Amino acid sequence: MKFLKREDAVSPVIGVILMVAITVILAAVIAAFVFGMASGVQKTKSVAATARQTGANGCTVTWEGGQDNAMVSTYNVTMVDAAAPQGVNLPATVGNSTTWGLCTVGQDHIVVTAIFTDGTAQVILDTYV
Repeated sequence: MKFLKREDAVSPVIGVILMVAITVILAAVIAAFVFGMASGVQKTKSVAATARQTGANGCTVTWEGGQDNAMVSTYNVTMVDAAAPQGVNLPATVGNSTTWGLCTVGQDHIVVTAIFTDGTAQVILDTYV
């Protein structure tokens, strides 16, 4: 008695159907992930401020404006490493500046945050002067 030996457990048609189904499901999962991620990304706005050492122990932060300056309501300047952290809110007018008199060269941490008319805020300068 002769036995036929077949090693194919699944016919080629079933194999093709399974491969197509896996490809479609994988494409749907990837598309859902990619399109879902893009909806939560905020656009970075383009504005600037500069900080510089002035004199022996003063430092000045100046609002420079930028492409999205019209969208800024105020900006906040904070001297982080001061004995008591100091902060001030200023109108976003190009050339507007604030000066502190107790600065140490290279050791004062200044953070400038722009507050936009849509309610969002963005750190635009984080530096040491």
